[in-house]
Amino acid sequence: MSTQTTKILVFSHRPEVRETIITAVGRRPAPDLARLDYVEAATIADVLYEADAGTVDLLILDGEAQPTGGMGLSRQLKDEITNCPPIVVAVRRKDDRWLATWSQADAVLVHPLDPLAAAETVAEVLRGSAVPVVKG
Repeated sequence: MSTQTTKILVFSHRPEVRETIITAVGRRPAPDLARLDYVEAATIADVLYEADAGTVDLLILDGEAQPTGGMGLSRQLKDEITNCPPIVVAVRRKDDRWLATWSQADAVLVHPLDPLAAAETVAEVLRGSAVPVVKG
């Protein structure tokens, strides 16, 4: 059995939002993927450090994070980091999906998170799905 894991960074200034995202996605979103290992980030500095260091395979960003939301952060990361890892943005309203598209996110989740949709979205992004995925 493989001990390989995929490292996922989950960013929100609110610990309960990070926990909700981690719980919804789970430790193994699909049988054909490696087990997920989560890194929680509460500050933009933590996200920038991990993304710039290349230590994470995927970022899940809270679109409502304060003082800077995940959508603006996603756009910054995609513009500034060569070979930026894929990014999933979690938004509160379905109407905010267009902003997540502007942010260059690879996929969008809409709260309240459906565990099946969240796991499927993350699995599709990890497999390299080329088209933006919107679940919610």
